Amino acid sequence: MKSAVKAAMERTIIFSIAAVYIVQQLTELEMLTPVLGCLVFLAIALLLPNLKGLTFWLTVSFIVSGTVLMLLQRVEASVWFASAGINVTIVTLFLFAPLFGIPVRLPEYVEALKRFYEENFRSKAALFIGTQFLTQIMGVFINVGSIPVVYQMVFVKPQPGMSRLLANALNRGFAGAILWSPYFAAMTLVTSALDLPWSSVLPYLLGLAVLSLVISLAVDFRELQEAATEPPQQELAAKQGGAVFPIGLGLYLITAIIAIFILERLVELPMVMLICMAAVLFPLFWCMTKGAMSVYRHGLMNHVTVTLPALQKEITLFLAAGFFSGSIGATRFGSSVPAMLEQIPLSVSLTFSLFTVALIAGTSLIGLHPIVPVTILAGGIDPASVQISSMYFAVLLLGSWSLSNPISPASAVNNLLAGLFKKPVFEVAVPNYKFAGCMAIVLIIYLMIVVS
Repeated sequence: MKSAVKAAMERTIIFSIAAVYIVQQLTELEMLTPVLGCLVFLAIALLLPNLKGLTFWLTVSFIVSGTVLMLLQRVEASVWFASAGINVTIVTLFLFAPLFGIPVRLPEYVEALKRFYEENFRSKAALFIGTQFLTQIMGVFINVGSIPVVYQMVFVKPQPGMSRLLANALNRGFAGAILWSPYFAAMTLVTSALDLPWSSVLPYLLGLAVLSLVISLAVDFRELQEAATEPPQQELAAKQGGAVFPIGLGLYLITAIIAIFILERLVELPMVMLICMAAVLFPLFWCMTKGAMSVYRHGLMNHVTVTLPALQKEITLFLAAGFFSGSIGATRFGSSVPAMLEQIPLSVSLTFSLFTVALIAGTSLIGLHPIVPVTILAGGIDPASVQISSMYFAVLLLGSWSLSNPISPASAVNNLLAGLFKKPVFEVAVPNYKFAGCMAIVLIIYLMIVVS
């Protein structure tokens, strides 16, 4: 069992990385880059023994490969430190963004959501789409925590013949949240690397999120029809109308998004800094006005003692992936990509789009986290060199990340669903292959028609 001293050291190093990053963003002091780099290397060394299996070996391979590439290129120390700090924005996000989910778990909201579910989603198709949509909305704020929350609402009563379909809906709903949530690592990584405001990419990504609902329904429509022939369960059918979505919760979700949108337009600070500010103040203010400070204190303590330790695997992997992508950048890999793509008898933009989708989805299929190829591509490829805009590139990367998540046997969501439904993880992932393939085709068409 991990000692209390070691656990405290691990928390301290994570908080230190976030603190130095925040000070650096506010002061723009270049002298803090080596400090930040050293903290990252120290964090990886301290957290690495906690990792197991594939994550451990991936992290080690990124550090070793990155070190070898750096030595071969004979880069200066400043490049080592800068590369080590590439993904510190994500560590900072992990530290603060989950605080937005505290008010979502207020008991009155959870109970109202259960009533909303029981009284409104009676048809199989409505239950399927409603589950996916609610998971997407909740996922924007509470990340993977949305899965057990929505699961408990859906299965408050038996759902005969719907287990596999509802697992698909939960999985794809979370994938939809990846597309547009400002609080996710995916959005932070892509918008920071491409220097794009979140509000500028939001309209395109919301359109893609809506399309994901339509495609999901189309892919599983025949199975939904078959499930509809199951003997009906005893329902609350005597009721007419149905409960409305909890007004207080809806107001919180909308105002939290609007707050970020307004801050981004009015305050000249990086997106991560704005999220940190809002994550500290907004949930606290909301819980104070609701007289629910005990819920806030419990949520804060749970975040520090449970959520953060559980995220150490991702934090270590992401920091190592950032260092590795920096070493790839030092090799000038990005400048050779256009020349290679020109050998293929298609437009460079289309070829690169197909290559990107295939790379991210293909590596996810075998268990590699999307952050690895996305970090390398976002940091190493100049969009203009492959004849696309930064906006196009951002939607391409986020869309590819989103569609790859439901098919990855290593994703946190698939492993969580496997536990909830008591099935092997591959049995949870395989039904989403068809969905991912259709989303990949729609993504390319969407980019060519809407974004370009």
